[in-house]
Amino acid sequence: MKNNIGKKITIVPQGISKNAEPDSTEWALDYFIKALEEKWCRVETVEKITEDTDNDITVFIEEKNSHDHSKEPSQAESFVIEKVSKDNLQILSVTATDSRGLVYALLELADIVQTSADPLADLLAINNKTEYPTNSIRSIKRLFANEKTDKLWFYNKDFWREYLTELALHRFNRFSLALGMGYDIGHDPDIKDFYFCFAYPFLVSVSDYDVSVEGLSQDEREKNLEMLRFIGQETKRRGMDFQVGLWTHAYEPEDSPNIRYKIKGLDKENHALYCRDALKTLLQDCPEIDGVTIRVHYESGIPEPAHLFWEIVLKGVSLCGRSVKLDLHPKGIDDDLLKIAEDNGVPFMISPKFWAEHMGLPYHQAAIRETELPVEPNPEAGKMIITTTSRRFTRYGYADFLKEDRNYDMLYRIWPGTQRVLLWGDPEMAAGYSRAGSFGGAKGIEVMEPLSFKSRKTSETDSGRDPIVDPELRFGLHDWKKYMYTYRLWGRLLYNPDTDPEVWRRYLKSEFSSATESCENALKYASRILPLVTVAHAPSVANNHYWPEIYANIMIVDQEHKPANHCDGREPHTFNVASPLDPALFYRVDEYADDMMQNRKSGKISPLETANILEQLALSAEKHLQHVNRSIDKSHPTFRRWAVDVETQIGLGLFFANKFRAGTAYAFYEKVGDGQLLENALSYYRVAKKAWERIVSATEAVYTSDITFGYVPYMRGHWSDRLPEINEDILKMEAQTNFAREKASGELISRSKEWLKNVPKVPLPTIQHVKPEVFSKGERVPLSIKLSGQSDTYKVTLKYRQVNQAEKYQSVQMYHEKDELLAEIPASYTNSPYPLVYFFEIEDENEDKKFYPGFNENLSNQPYFLIRQ
Repeated sequence: MKNNIGKKITIVPQGISKNAEPDSTEWALDYFIKALEEKWCRVETVEKITEDTDNDITVFIEEKNSHDHSKEPSQAESFVIEKVSKDNLQILSVTATDSRGLVYALLELADIVQTSADPLADLLAINNKTEYPTNSIRSIKRLFANEKTDKLWFYNKDFWREYLTELALHRFNRFSLALGMGYDIGHDPDIKDFYFCFAYPFLVSVSDYDVSVEGLSQDEREKNLEMLRFIGQETKRRGMDFQVGLWTHAYEPEDSPNIRYKIKGLDKENHALYCRDALKTLLQDCPEIDGVTIRVHYESGIPEPAHLFWEIVLKGVSLCGRSVKLDLHPKGIDDDLLKIAEDNGVPFMISPKFWAEHMGLPYHQAAIRETELPVEPNPEAGKMIITTTSRRFTRYGYADFLKEDRNYDMLYRIWPGTQRVLLWGDPEMAAGYSRAGSFGGAKGIEVMEPLSFKSRKTSETDSGRDPIVDPELRFGLHDWKKYMYTYRLWGRLLYNPDTDPEVWRRYLKSEFSSATESCENALKYASRILPLVTVAHAPSVANNHYWPEIYANIMIVDQEHKPANHCDGREPHTFNVASPLDPALFYRVDEYADDMMQNRKSGKISPLETANILEQLALSAEKHLQHVNRSIDKSHPTFRRWAVDVETQIGLGLFFANKFRAGTAYAFYEKVGDGQLLENALSYYRVAKKAWERIVSATEAVYTSDITFGYVPYMRGHWSDRLPEINEDILKMEAQTNFAREKASGELISRSKEWLKNVPKVPLPTIQHVKPEVFSKGERVPLSIKLSGQSDTYKVTLKYRQVNQAEKYQSVQMYHEKDELLAEIPASYTNSPYPLVYFFEIEDENEDKKFYPGFNENLSNQPYFLIRQ
């Protein structure tokens, strides 16, 4: 950096204002100046450029609310950086529509400086750029889930300054702190750690109520509120909104005699009124809170139906005396509750889960599992009478909330079930999620950060929140720093899915130098593995039951005494019966075997096709990781963390690829009883086991032996703990010789072996289809498709439904007219408040079928078409 000594940068901050955010632009300017000074540059700030200005570069900053320049965008949070030469001066002109846009522009310059070996040269190399957001909400959620581990970061001001700066640097514009989310009241007996669960009395004293927390001093309560205000102030200082989640409203959980921090002074008579007034008081005592997220179904601890309770409580927002954004978690919400929220007089949004409680591929599932479809209310549902029956389908997706005439906004929340510990980073997939953030007119996405729910339900260990034990690799309190690349990709690509790759490559180059490309590609391919596994194999939609990252083995062989049950779908709870998370586009293993035997395979992706994709992803990641190993200092901590997590995901890809093959071979064996098919299944399973042993070898000296996200066996432990169940399943499979089929045809046996050896491929012809931009309610929607070549040899079926996940797909055979195939969605079907989704099933002359548009090679697109009214 010494070559920067004496280099002078003049800054002319003409557009710094405090109109929208309290001193956020001053903070960003100061951050930029410090970044320059840390690179040994001299910085001067002046009011204007003069004739005798003598420097190497001038940065001219201006905020404009109305624009007279053609390159200046007009929407919020946008900015322009232009390079100008004038009177022998090198000038960077920074113009923004608002203070938040100005913050992003200054932080962009700061990031270039921080990651550069020659910051002045890189600043002068900036191409003129205009940037503006695709999603108006880009949020990160952090959870307080364990008193012993989470108080450490909650009370640490330096932690917050660094962490929130990283979020702002990558253009997140909302930070959400969730309280009371660690438990699902109504499912969890013997709760002990109740800190911040019923949050109000931990933060505020409410006049006219004698409510307190047993064991909590007044000083600690005041300290909690002081810290909440500090977090809010630092969030807003960085140009972000501050959202607080109040996920539990039960003050006395049933079946929890050993609870710590019991709430005193409440009963059924004053409970709702206290919550209303406590919510109002909290919003008044902590004016930094911009919005609140509230869970309004039985898992908040309030038995259903509870419309009167929520009608009272939500008034706390409308009575606080200022504008506050209300965000309702919509699981179980019905029309009556929506009406209550509307009548409250406060604009509100609802925030459904994106892919149940997991992270799948970057599109909204084409269909939900059949076990999530609505059923008739029944007395057995008890306190869950709405959420688990008539509104069951609202639990894990957008449900029926995307009506075109809705009076609320939508935000999608990505839950942390799939990948919690391992580093994730795929630019194409992050961009795909960004594009899906506006699906149906929604406002954007909230990402629950890595390590969410760590030490959940009093499962803390001596290693603390950071699951790494290698002292050279641990971050301890600052465990989030391992995931800086993850935050960078999510934030920048949620802001703009077409972001210049230089934005993340500058960071990679600063860390990995000449190995940048290989490091990026190794993690990119590895990061696609678990999202694909989640979509294709979902024994549970719940994140506190299913954790594919440290997979508790689901048995292929059915047996009387299976391991601890962590399935909530079809029975028996075996691997081959487990539903995909998207059953419209992916096959169950047993379903695929049935269809192949009956010669009726649909266009769904088979488990064997999924296996091939997983294997290819793993091998691609492996190739790039091997290349990195030849060109980098392998002892560097950042690379070691990177490498072990990529290696682990490679192992997961190879494990699941071969387990899908083993399961399919075993399903064929069950159908036809040929011993060679059983040997095939065992051969694949043994290869899967070797892949798992590879994971164990990679992780045993790096990660703690007990990584905890709950107290049940399948939500804690280490990869090594899973080997006994894999071995047990293999032993059970070796003993299976009871499926001999005397009448099974030799042809069917031969075909089964051929299917395993050569996965049937269905090449699509060149296809032309123009999606209608919009449609009119109550009018038919004509659709056409052109196929190259002998189009009359193909059959095409149109599949469509309303954007309502409780609805089933309608199918219509398309007919030939000249060189096109035609069909229409009837007017009677479009006479609804919903948009439409559709795709095509194309059948060739061999009766093989495939869906169109399907997935691109990066698995990052929407595999169907959406049209809105």
